[in-house]
Amino acid sequence: MAEIKVYSTPACPYCEKVKNFLKEHEIEFEEINVAEDRQKAIEMVKKTGQMKVPVTEKGENFVIGFDEEKLKHLIGI
Repeated sequence: MAEIKVYSTPACPYCEKVKNFLKEHEIEFEEINVAEDRQKAIEMVKKTGQMKVPVTEKGENFVIGFDEEKLKHLIGI
């Protein structure tokens, strides 16, 4: 199981940016489509208090939206 989770939806351009950023840096991640998985959507909201995507999770840390500097810090580059 990947250490990084990305909560996303198919039509979200910022979700694509996060996923592409992680791929470019060869970071494995688990993609969670909250549009198809209501339980995961509820889990995301409970963890973060956020209803918007993308949400990138590593352990107890989260990055909301596409923020390249915060993502770099999260993944340690």
